[in-house]
Amino acid sequence: MIEIKEKGPFKEFFEAGITANANNPEYVSLFYPDLERFLTQDNPLFKHYGKGTYLTAYKDNKPVGRVVAHIHNKSNEKFNWKRGYFGYFDCIDDLEVSQKLLNAVEEYHKAQGMTEIHGNFNLTAMQQVGVMTKGHENHHYTDQVHNAKHIPKLLEASGYGAYFPMSTFEIDLSSFDPEKLHSQKVQNVLKSNDYSFLNIKRKDFSKCLESVKHVLNDGFSENPMFVPLTSEEFMFQAKDMMWIIDEKISSIVEYKNKPVGTLVCIPDLNPFLKTTGSKIGWKTPFAFLKHKMTKNRAVIIFYSVAKECHGQGINPAMLYQVMTNLKSRGYKSLGLTWIADVNKASLRQVEKLGATKLHELHLYKKEIENA
Repeated sequence: MIEIKEKGPFKEFFEAGITANANNPEYVSLFYPDLERFLTQDNPLFKHYGKGTYLTAYKDNKPVGRVVAHIHNKSNEKFNWKRGYFGYFDCIDDLEVSQKLLNAVEEYHKAQGMTEIHGNFNLTAMQQVGVMTKGHENHHYTDQVHNAKHIPKLLEASGYGAYFPMSTFEIDLSSFDPEKLHSQKVQNVLKSNDYSFLNIKRKDFSKCLESVKHVLNDGFSENPMFVPLTSEEFMFQAKDMMWIIDEKISSIVEYKNKPVGTLVCIPDLNPFLKTTGSKIGWKTPFAFLKHKMTKNRAVIIFYSVAKECHGQGINPAMLYQVMTNLKSRGYKSLGLTWIADVNKASLRQVEKLGATKLHELHLYKKEIENA
């Protein structure tokens, strides 16, 4: 017997993701408290800018699948869409279970007047988008999506088509020489008194995040599907980063005291989450302390340069400083969250960095007829 529950016990929604990935040894779940917080009405997406719900699938009374259905009003207004989204789609390899979950998502969006559904979009202001289609045998970093191999097949069986290909990458820092980034443009930026390179610090965290948000919104303004973030949205998603940041491996660049560039890089939390099962328990403090002492992986969440400053060497200058600091602090590898295939400039840059492709991802979409 298969049953779908809307907004059932969150613990069972969480456990459904673990069960669905039981044969996926590289899978690491999002931290339980973070995922729970994202799905509350405290999330500005639900409170001010949209709506949504979460669904859990049960087979013989056991949670075996899950999905979130959500709508982003600002996105639909900006692009003149009637688009709904799914996110956190995890399911056992069972077509009947997946179809009932996806049918529930479709019914939700039809009732809201939507005409199309796209996903995964995982309710964050950061990078968690897409369905992984290749590279399942490879490990993943914080904010990189990792789903079971059968998920694309289940989506396609329910009429969803793949589009917008993306890739994630990894750089071997032990063999990387940051000096290869040290061009004349980079040297000009680093030597100029007009530029200041600042770290994201805990004591000024809110102020730093405001600068990061400003540069992100400006630099990403023409990217596909991007909607500018409010301060409330950005702080809601990023505030817990304060407890895990390594102040030397992120950067904010100011030009004559105005923020014009940012690179957000954090220690990779996935080894810690793997040890704790992504939950809080008696061993969590010890595991986190061990992680802080032994961490050797980091991940770039995003980097952005204000449009008026493109082509001036700011981005490679940030990469030069951050990667030099990563090596000096003992990090051995660096992950990069997704880069779309249409972003040829960023793909050329990661090629120059000697990055190795980890995963391939796609968005999936389906047209629906609203009620």
